[in-house]
Amino acid sequence: MAIPPQPGPQQPEGQYPPGTPPGTPGAPGAHPPPYPHAPYPQGPYQQGPVQQGPYQQGPYQQGPYQQSPYAGPYQPWGQGYSPYNRPAPFNGFAIAALVLGILCFVPAVGLVLGIVALVQIRRRGERGKGMAVGGMVMSSIGVALLALMVATGGAGDFWGGVKEGAGGSGSTFSLHKGECFDAPGDALRGLAYDVDTVPCTGKHDAEVFAETTAHGDSYPGDSAVSAEAGDTCYALVDTYAMDAWAVPDDVDVYYFTPTRQSWRLGDREITCMFGNADERTALTGSLRKDATTLDADQLAYLKAARILNRAMDSAPEKAYVEDDLAGHKKWATRVSGALTAQAGLLRGHTFAPAAGERVAALVKNLDRSRTEWVKAAEARDADTFYAHYEKAVKLIDADKTVTTRKALGLATTPPKYDEGGGGGSGGEGGGGMEV
Repeated sequence: MAIPPQPGPQQPEGQYPPGTPPGTPGAPGAHPPPYPHAPYPQGPYQQGPVQQGPYQQGPYQQGPYQQSPYAGPYQPWGQGYSPYNRPAPFNGFAIAALVLGILCFVPAVGLVLGIVALVQIRRRGERGKGMAVGGMVMSSIGVALLALMVATGGAGDFWGGVKEGAGGSGSTFSLHKGECFDAPGDALRGLAYDVDTVPCTGKHDAEVFAETTAHGDSYPGDSAVSAEAGDTCYALVDTYAMDAWAVPDDVDVYYFTPTRQSWRLGDREITCMFGNADERTALTGSLRKDATTLDADQLAYLKAARILNRAMDSAPEKAYVEDDLAGHKKWATRVSGALTAQAGLLRGHTFAPAAGERVAALVKNLDRSRTEWVKAAEARDADTFYAHYEKAVKLIDADKTVTTRKALGLATTPPKYDEGGGGGSGGEGGGGMEV
């Protein structure tokens, strides 16, 4: 007959009726096994067979974590197991190596990080070996390309382009004097983001004749920039197309100017160009007539003529002498001085015999005209001014220079002038584009 255990800390006195074993079904605190006749498996911490003492009447086996001899049959999680399967983490250096390898920004750093990642992955059991190897391969290619750029000088060109774009040393796109291009939509007004450079020998929308820089630290506004560009470009026409007679009447002046946004990046470039007054009509051939295309005699003649042309263009805004006699007298003084300078340049150059006689005859007319301009500058009233002015302009009429131009091989058809006194390149059809 089994003897019940004495009352103690794990079995309070009077817990079970006398003679009732703790493992008996129906007894208080009993844990009946689901399979009464099947032995319970042994857990990882149960070494060897279970020793049954005088107080272990049931089939329950005691494990090391069962504090009570009457604990139930449920096994704790054994060492080395977890309720979820957590994969090993990715190595951070492997990820960084792959990113730098793709960007090729600092290829040497990507290569070093890939090596560090492989060492850590092997030691820690982390994932990312493929990323580390891929980053090392792409970084190696980047290192090779960088070395090639340094050897060939390409790195310097690349960095110069980066500085120009970031620092704003030029406009959005750069055009240079003597280049011809086609504009988007064949339009020379509005906003332009890019153009296609084409040979000047064929058809093209525009030809660049000058590059200059806008003034000011802060953006002065669209109208102010456009006004400055117009004044500057018109003044530079005769530095590129020195023979104004060779510029077709339907050609006008256009220009690219900075926008407010590009100004903030340092863009101050103004690009002056020729274009057709009818923007749907293209230009053909270059209009360049300067030291790069003219011979010595032609260049000497046109340089002298440019002095007089600029003085004539400085006439007062008020067309009638009666409205500004003082201003017209000052203008007459400027013209007389220009005639003196022009005649001096022509006398100082030795022309070829075929043109020498015609130039000498022209110089005589210049001297006679200068005398009349001097008298006009001394006139006391408008009538006296008009009298000398009419004699002066007849002596330097364009028709009197045709034979001299023909002898020099220059254009012989005088340009048509509008009511404002400007030629074909100074009409109202021009305008600007912002870049």
